[in-house]
Formats: sequence, structure tokens, C-alpha cells
Amino acid sequence: MLTKGDDYPIHQTPEPIAYAGTTDRNFYDRYFFNGYSPDGTQFVAVAFGVYPALNVADAHVSIIKDGVQRCLHASRILGMERMDLTVGPVKIEVLEPLQKLKVTLERAEGLACELVFEGRSFPIEEPRFIKRVGPRVFMDYTRLTQNVRVSGWIEIDGKREPVGAGWTGTRDRSWGIRPVGAPDSQPTPGGVIGGFFWQWTPVNFEDRSVFFHINADPDGTAWNTRAVILPDGAGPEEGIEADGARMEDVTLRQGLRHAERGTLKIPVEGGEATVHLEPVGQPFLMRGIGYGGDWRHGGLKGELAVGREDIDLATVDMGAMENCHIQAISKATLEQPGKPTQQGIGVFEQLILGPYKPYGI
Repeated sequence: MLTKGDDYPIHQTPEPIAYAGTTDRNFYDRYFFNGYSPDGTQFVAVAFGVYPALNVADAHVSIIKDGVQRCLHASRILGMERMDLTVGPVKIEVLEPLQKLKVTLERAEGLACELVFEGRSFPIEEPRFIKRVGPRVFMDYTRLTQNVRVSGWIEIDGKREPVGAGWTGTRDRSWGIRPVGAPDSQPTPGGVIGGFFWQWTPVNFEDRSVFFHINADPDGTAWNTRAVILPDGAGPEEGIEADGARMEDVTLRQGLRHAERGTLKIPVEGGEATVHLEPVGQPFLMRGIGYGGDWRHGGLKGELAVGREDIDLATVDMGAMENCHIQAISKATLEQPGKPTQQGIGVFEQLILGPYKPYGI
């Protein structure tokens, strides 16, 4: 099965590109983007995934404005062509690899956009995520992450507005194995996850970016974590990396698994850098771009399916399981030894499933 990708020097196995290098059904290859206004009142996120072993591709664009999260979902049969970065009205273009990408949503269900995401520095490569649950590989993937400046326009129900100066955000690319599509019909003895804890805080400041993530077991033991402080224009070997960063002073919202604040401590030369995070407004629900819900990543919807979903963030049940996974748009303050204090903005992504001892859950 030869495809367009076979004319590029990107083979990883003796097989054609149409066949992923692993036989695991959960192999995926995904783009993620977000962007937000300087005051955090407007937010857009995009997910675009290819699932070679499931022969499915899907795309999601979700926009927050005036307290409503408007979501455009699209899914199609992949047809084993992994180089076609189009699903219905959504298209990804790589304008300059590792630096500039474009997302286009042709008008569908009242929504449209054209957005360019341009990197502020060379992307970071996060430590490889590998986690087994019993005999099963639960996760095994690599991810690059890059803070970006965002330009273009967004249209909601006939009203088009430019994405103005000062819009920033984050993009990532990840590939490997995660649970996708329909769950297996036969459970694996010993293969049930006991809990999942995740925090991710890519933040944009005036002349630098701060990244932090942690995956931890229910007892609080981290199995993947790192923090990076990266000046604008930094190359692949520049910046400050720290494995001993920690999130402190986390207070959960009453009755929810969402934090209302947090303080990130990063070991640096001369002491510690501190990032104070304070979520503002309503959180962004990750199910709006396929992380769970009726349009979950890798789900088979037929030859082509497109649909819109509007979520009133003021009335939705934030305690429902499907709304546990969020990105909280957050104001941030960076205090770094020997440098002026900076104000910034970013996201505080959170997902807590099952027990988590450090928070008393």
C-alpha cells in the first residue's frame, strides 16, 4: 500500500508509511494547538489526530467567547493515507517545520478560522512517556512542545474578528501509544489503572517561556516530570532544564478536582524560580477537542462526520467525570533570581482520576 509519505525519506521500518512501526491498535500521531488573548477572555484550541491501525483521522476546533465553548468536531476514515492533513473542513499545513504551522477551519456549522502558530523558540522534547498497567502498555509516546505567537482570525455565527496583537499560546506534537478509540471488549486481568494524575503548565512571558509537567501515581510518586525555562529565540540546546520542580500550595475548588491556584518551584542557579498561577474565568473543557465525550479521539464515525457542540460554561456540571480534564486559563507571575519579575499568561492543565493521596482525594 504505497502512499504520498513513501516519497519522503521518513521511513522507520522496512514497510510502507501506511503501516505504523508498531502493531499496537492504540498507535496515534497528533497535533495540538491553543491560543488566547492577553487578558484570557478568548481562547481557541485545536486537536488533529491520525490513528493508522484504526484507519481513522479526526479533528476538533473549540472556541471560548462570552462564556460559551463552541466546538466543531470532524471524523473520517483515514484510507491509510497519513500525509493528508485534512478532515472535513479542518486542515493543518506545515509552513515551516518546527517553527510555523497553519490551521484552517472552512466555514462549517457556523464556525470558521484561519490561524498561524509561530514558535517563540526551538521546541522542547519532553522525556519519553512510558507507563505499563499490569501486562499492558498504557502509554508509550514522545512529545515536542513549543510556545507560540498566534495570528489570523476567528468567525462565530457570521461574526469575524481578527486574532490581535499579543495573542500567544502553545502547540505540541505527540506520537506513540495512548488509549484511543473504543475500549477493548475483553478486560485484561491486572491491567486496570488505579489512578491518573496530570498537570501541565506551559506559560508565556514577555521574553521567555516556562514549561512544567508531571504524571504521578496515586501515592504522589512522579513517573514523568520536568520543567524548562526557555528564552525567546533559544535553540535546541539552550534554556534551563530541571527534573526537581514541584507544584506547591495547590487549593482545589470546593467539590471539584480543579485547582484554584498553584505555585511552581523550579531549581535554578542561585536558588529557585517561582511561578504563581491563578486561573481566571471558566476553564476550557478538553472533551471539546476529543479528550473523551461522544467525539473521543480515534472513534469510528463513518466515512465522514461533522458536528457542532455548544457548552455553556456557567451552567455545565464541572464535577461530572467528562469535565474532569480541563485547561484553566491562568495569569502567571515569574520570579527568577537576578531577573525582574514578569507577568504572563498560560494554561494550567489538570486531570485527576481516582485517588491522589497528596491532595487528600
